[in-house]
Amino acid sequence: MPKTIIVANRLPVKIQEINNEYNLIPSEGGLATGLGSVYKQGNNVWIGWPGQVIAEAKQDEVAAQLIELSLIPVYLTQHDVSEFYEGFSNDVLWPVFHYYASTYTTYKPSNWDYYQSVNQKFKKVILANAEPGDTIWIHDYQLLLLPSLIRKERPDLSIGFFLHIPFPSHEMFRLIPWRMELLKGMLGADLIGFHTFDDVRHFLSSVSRILPTPVSSNIITCGDRSIVVESFPMGIDEQKYAKLSLKPEVMVQAEQIRKIFKNNKLILSIDRLDYSKGILQRLQALELLLAEHPEYIGKLTLYMVVVPSRDTVPQYAYLRDQIDKKVGNINARYRTIDWTPVSYYYRSVSMETLSALYSAADVCLVNPMRDGMNLVSKEYVASRTNNDGVLILSEMAGASRELIDALIVNPNNVVQVKDAIIEAFSMPAEEQQRRMIQMRQLVAKFNVKHWVHLFMERLNEVKLMQRSMNTRHVHSATAQSIVNRYNHTGKRIIFLDYDGTLVGFKPNVDQASPDQEIYDILTQLSSDPNNHVVIISGRKHENLSDWFGDKNIYLIAEHGAWFKQQGMDWHKINGLSTAWKKDIYAELEKYVDRTPGSFIEEKTYSLVWHYRKAQRGLGELRANELMNTLKFLATDKGLQLLPGDKVVEVKNMEINKGKAALSLVEQSDYDFIMALGDDLTDEDLFKSLPESCVSIKVGTGASAAKFYVRNPNEVRSLLKALCANVPVL
Repeated sequence: MPKTIIVANRLPVKIQEINNEYNLIPSEGGLATGLGSVYKQGNNVWIGWPGQVIAEAKQDEVAAQLIELSLIPVYLTQHDVSEFYEGFSNDVLWPVFHYYASTYTTYKPSNWDYYQSVNQKFKKVILANAEPGDTIWIHDYQLLLLPSLIRKERPDLSIGFFLHIPFPSHEMFRLIPWRMELLKGMLGADLIGFHTFDDVRHFLSSVSRILPTPVSSNIITCGDRSIVVESFPMGIDEQKYAKLSLKPEVMVQAEQIRKIFKNNKLILSIDRLDYSKGILQRLQALELLLAEHPEYIGKLTLYMVVVPSRDTVPQYAYLRDQIDKKVGNINARYRTIDWTPVSYYYRSVSMETLSALYSAADVCLVNPMRDGMNLVSKEYVASRTNNDGVLILSEMAGASRELIDALIVNPNNVVQVKDAIIEAFSMPAEEQQRRMIQMRQLVAKFNVKHWVHLFMERLNEVKLMQRSMNTRHVHSATAQSIVNRYNHTGKRIIFLDYDGTLVGFKPNVDQASPDQEIYDILTQLSSDPNNHVVIISGRKHENLSDWFGDKNIYLIAEHGAWFKQQGMDWHKINGLSTAWKKDIYAELEKYVDRTPGSFIEEKTYSLVWHYRKAQRGLGELRANELMNTLKFLATDKGLQLLPGDKVVEVKNMEINKGKAALSLVEQSDYDFIMALGDDLTDEDLFKSLPESCVSIKVGTGASAAKFYVRNPNEVRSLLKALCANVPVL
């Protein structure tokens, strides 16, 4: 039976060595907590590092203990841990992805070497356990190279990848020297998931700008595969937290907490030690509150739990010192005989204590400077079974996109955070209930099981989409079928677009002239008396005349405005007006002025705005603006707008590749019709031709064509096969 293999840097348990014996205890952290119960359901295994360097002599013993829990270890050396985990993962990726690149990032080649080698170690363990039909679900920033490593070895497997931290903007991500390798590694997955749409947008921007790879909407085309990128906000096991808060021992502990703090307004904050969590900023907000509103002295307490993390790393040790000093300063200044403003704990807490704190706290303050999701906010909401309490949540946390009934704050604005605390204290019970009920319903619906189900369901859909695309792709078997059909017919017409079909696109439109290979292919095709070869292009008729005027080829230029039969002069459609050009040209000039690198090409009955040389992103933005600007003007003048590959063309409505092709097809009784094209103008061609036509789009994406090839090289291979009358390789 196929299984799901969950792969993460850490296993959901930690190994403790006591008296030369190894014991397993649950791991802290959002991923281990969120997926810890899910992987046990069904035929699943979890692969990861046990969290400790295990002596080689003890590794078999540890593996035997872990396999009973469906856990498979990846063993790392101390050098691996210091260079791969503490080095590259947490000194490069973590600060860059959290927008602290200039402050905390160090780029050491040795760290990168170890990052690659540890990803290879994970790959070996996965391949040793993966069977046909299995699904591999890889998690987080420590394993960005892994999807591609597995894909190269086992292209048959379904591979999903999920990033649990923010993905930075292109401007930030491109600072990493190994940015291309990291992106290519991620693109080994079939489905790439993030917590928020912002992260999706940033990732797609980096892929299109850095690699570059074709991106259409949220689909990336990488060779034969289409990779889907989507947001899947992670949930929690809300029933677990709701039930825990109702346990007698937890309720007793919660009541004890209330008594200890004498029914003061209790503000709870729980974080791992990290500079991205906004710990110092919340202390500054509390200090400002007490300075400006002395009436709250003795009436509130910030109960702050900071879970130890990486405190041997210099910047984390420094952060801990800063927190210690700030807490000490606030308490020294405002403490009274029977009251302390900040109750600070630098330690982990048990699940029962955590639940009691969630139940006892009047306010939960979650103000990270940048966070992928932040599950603490959802845990607090799930624990509030009385539907009271107030959540103050940073807009920089992914959870803020869902928990919109929280008090949303900018964590950098300590005045706003201070005001939010005051608003929380004065919020009426009815308002608290209204907000909390809404949030509890959302947390209950979009729980961790829902998250897993959505991701896996989408991964299956992506695999089905890829298979359907493979059936349409003109690979060897399909190509041979087309060749066989071609060979058994006697009267053929073949329509060929030029730019993007016979030749690739060039930065300069004048550079895309035909090479000798194209001339050889067209000469062979047109020398067969059974063939009628037609080049149907948006190019100016002068261009086509210069390149193919002396060939045995029928030429159609400017999408059907000009015609040239072999051995005859050009003629054009009569009765078409060009009076509209003056007004449209003036509009296009405005966009040339506003878009460096763009220019206007004038044809007999059309105007084309090119932006291939414009800055990526700016050209697309201006093209959309231009389309909106010209939409009504073009309709009034009987014109058609055609967005193409880095172009926007305006032409007479009467000019149409479909009409031009159909006029030729109707002149004779052809038993083989084939059409190849790559852009929107060719869709008219595909739609107009008979159902029996072999229509082939160049490039992936939605199309009226029956088949597709990936690029002009595949077009040439197919045409050579037609000429050669030999089996297709």
